[in-house]
Amino acid sequence: MLVFMRTIRPILAGISRLSLYIAGVGLIAMTLIVGWQVFGRYVLNDSPSWSETLSLYLMSWFIMLGAAVGVRESVHLGLDIVRYMMPPAIQKAMDLLSLGLIVLFGIGMAYYATLLAIGTWTATIPVLGWPGGTDFFPMIVGGAMISIFALERFVDVAIGEEVAADIVAAEVI
Repeated sequence: MLVFMRTIRPILAGISRLSLYIAGVGLIAMTLIVGWQVFGRYVLNDSPSWSETLSLYLMSWFIMLGAAVGVRESVHLGLDIVRYMMPPAIQKAMDLLSLGLIVLFGIGMAYYATLLAIGTWTATIPVLGWPGGTDFFPMIVGGAMISIFALERFVDVAIGEEVAADIVAAEVI
């Protein structure tokens, strides 16, 4: 398991870094779209109809990608004060429980978002002309990535490699 984790960790670090870049590009694109919308509304007196829908779609992408990277980098919210008051064995058990629940949450989010995408595929997003199911793609991808990154951390904690994983992740990035 240790060899597998050391092999896959750089790949997951690359996916994490790529996700951050995509999220950053999405944030910039959304900012430009909103800027164009404001310019169109107040200067040209003709606001583009597609801008709000597309900017919300981009926002859902960079939020979900950022959340997944946050899980991998362990910068998500937590109540660590109780954890730090416990002995190391209890801390490890709490970490495993927390990460296990995050894995299940990500799987559930990807699964139910997939059901929603299938159920709304025949609808059309009016302004963009896209199938309605595309609205749920960020949740599907984000949920899958959250699960994978949390599972990586779960295995690292279980085999005692969490410190080594942080060092390797810092070196790769």
